[in-house]
Order: sequence, then C-alpha cells, then structure tokens
Amino acid sequence: MLLSSLLLPPILIAKLGCKWTIVISMCCYVAFSLGNFYASWYTLIPTSILLGLGAAPLWSAQGTYLTIMGNTHAEKTGKVSKDVVSQYFGIFFLIFQSSGVWGNLISSLVFGQTPTQGAIPEEQFESCGASDCLGATASTNSTNRPSQELIYTLLGIYTGSGFLAVLLTAAFLEPIKDAEQKSEGEKQAPSFWSTLLSTVKLFRDKRLCLLVLLPLYCGFQQAFLAGDYTRSYTTCALGIQFVGYVMICFSAVNALCSVLYGKLAQYTGRIALFALGAVTQLSCFIALLLWKPHPRQLPLFFVFPGLWGMADAVWQTQNNALFGVLFEKNKEAAFASYRLWEALGYVIAFGYSTFLCVSVKLYVLLGVLSLAMAAYGTVEYLGSKKVARLLTEEQTKPAEEGVTQTKM
Repeated sequence: MLLSSLLLPPILIAKLGCKWTIVISMCCYVAFSLGNFYASWYTLIPTSILLGLGAAPLWSAQGTYLTIMGNTHAEKTGKVSKDVVSQYFGIFFLIFQSSGVWGNLISSLVFGQTPTQGAIPEEQFESCGASDCLGATASTNSTNRPSQELIYTLLGIYTGSGFLAVLLTAAFLEPIKDAEQKSEGEKQAPSFWSTLLSTVKLFRDKRLCLLVLLPLYCGFQQAFLAGDYTRSYTTCALGIQFVGYVMICFSAVNALCSVLYGKLAQYTGRIALFALGAVTQLSCFIALLLWKPHPRQLPLFFVFPGLWGMADAVWQTQNNALFGVLFEKNKEAAFASYRLWEALGYVIAFGYSTFLCVSVKLYVLLGVLSLAMAAYGTVEYLGSKKVARLLTEEQTKPAEEGVTQTKM
C-alpha cells in the first residue's frame, strides 16, 4: 500500500477516471477474500500484495469522487464548498463504518456456533491492560478452532458481498469529472511522468508536510484499537468471543458520529471538531494507562471503543475533507499522500507491537497525537493569516483607486 500510494492513484484516476479505478481496486479486495478459502503462503501473500496495490487507488478515487461531487453540488446551490464536502464525507463514513457493525455481527453469529473457552484464571487479570508485555494472552484463554464448514460459510458471505459491490458499482455509479480537469484537459494533458511524480511533488507544499502527522496518527490509533485493545484488554479479561461485539460498538458509534460531524462542521467549524477528537482520545489514553480490566467491569469494555469511535469519526471525516479542500487542484495526489502516511502509521504500529509493552504504546500515541495537533494548529494559523492578508488587500484596492481618480 505504501508503494501503491506513491505511484498508482494519480495515474489510474487520470487514465480510467474515478469510477473504474474504484471498480478495479474493489476486485483486489475480492481476490483477498478468495485467497482465504485455502489459507497458505501461496494464496495469502500474493492476494495481500494485490490488496495493498488496490487499497490506495480505491481510497484516493473515493476521496476525489466525493470532493468533486461536493464542489459541484455547492456550486449549483450556492453553498460553501468546504461545508458540503464535509457533509458528503460524513454520509460516506456513516455507511462505511456501519460495515464494521454488519461484518463483526456476521462473524460473531457464525463463529458463535463454536464451543467457547472455559473460565479464565484470576491471576491472569494481573497482566491484562497497560501492564501487558506480550504475556497476557496465554493459551489459557484461546478458543477452539471453528469448523472448516463455518469458515467457508463466513468467507462465502464476505466474498459474495464483494462480488455484489463490484457489480453494483460498475452498473450504477455515475462517471464524474472535475470541471477544472475538463478545462485543463482542453489545453494539454499532463505527461505520464508528471502524473506519476505528482504525489512526490506535492510535498513542496509546506502545509502537506505539516499535515502528514494526521494520517500517520490515524494509522497508529486504529492499529492500537484493532491489535492491542482487543488482545490486551478484551481477549485477556473476557475472552476472544467478545472481540466482535466490542468492535461492533466502535463501528456503530463511529458511523453515527460521522454523519453528525459532517453536518455539525458547517456550524462549529472543523477546529472545534478536531479539538473534540483530540480531548476524547487523550482522555482514553490516560484512562487505559490506569485501568485494570476485569470481567466484573463489563460495561467499561464497551465504553472505550465507543469513545474511540467518537474520536475516530473526527479523523475520518474531517481529515479527508481538509485534504480535499486545501489541495483542491491536486486532489488525487493529496489523497494518495494521505493513504501513504496512514499506511506507514499501520506499518510502524504493527511493527513495534511485537516487542513493546502496552503502556509504552499508549505513551507513543499520546506523543504523536500532541505533535499532530500542534502541526494542524500551525496550518490553520497560516491559513487564517493568508485570508486576513487577502481581505486587507481587497479593502485597500478600492481606496487606492479612488485616490487615483481624484488626482486625475
């Protein structure tokens, strides 16, 4: 995905358009589902590579498509572009995050037919939570392997959903082209190498250099929830059968907050939402450092994913809207860069996951979030200064013209 983010999205979107880039990239996801029917190195490694290659163009094309649609709608209705784009991303992530509800519910119901584990020994709870240094999830709380029939049932549902998604997108998604690209296309099409290097060239913009910490942090925090929270808190204290339900809680709150933030942004502005997301997750980090998970505290296991979903909805909707608005002339390259740094966040987080204690990972998240918010604040400050300067110039021009006419 890192390599794909650097090279593929601008080329595929320029050659095929957003619609067919989405369709082809979705086929890579279906291929990965098919690879799991016979899980081995020879099926999972090639299909994982395909999945990584398809992920960056898919997300970049989706972000570009929504931004163009938002700008077009804003132009027709006379609304502010950034507000409409933010609302569109809110609606999209409402639907997208709901997939976490249905996906986890399906897997929980299918695998729920497998016999579960016995009681977890009391002494194991001492090593759960922030104090887990890779020893908490011992073999004592593993579950029996589901039958092959149940595995095939689950994979059949997922693969069938993937095929249906590809067919629906190919048949019904309307091709769309940016008005600005149309006018530029009439002049001269950019060269292959210019398109290929557009993601790298965009780093000349100092705003992008500051904002890369936001997607990097997104990768860090999502990797922690999916990998460390589910293992060191949920599985360690409750058992693996609760993981699906905990993640359903995260996805449901995330979906609802996504559409809420998309509408709220036009009234509160994005700065207030970023502040809400940062404060919510900082509170979660501090609480997770102090909390000693135990089965008697069952509601708390769902409170943290719920709060995490509230914060993640800010990052997903507002980050994408921010990149679409700030880099409107280079949307494809901007969204490709976003996915590049988010993928790097995943790589780093899963890379150090095998040898760092959970408490250290939480401190890392605290540090990266603080830096990301400081960098984002700098971008907003620079933007407000630029707007103020332009307003001042516009106000002084009529006065100067009036003086000139008086002299004449």
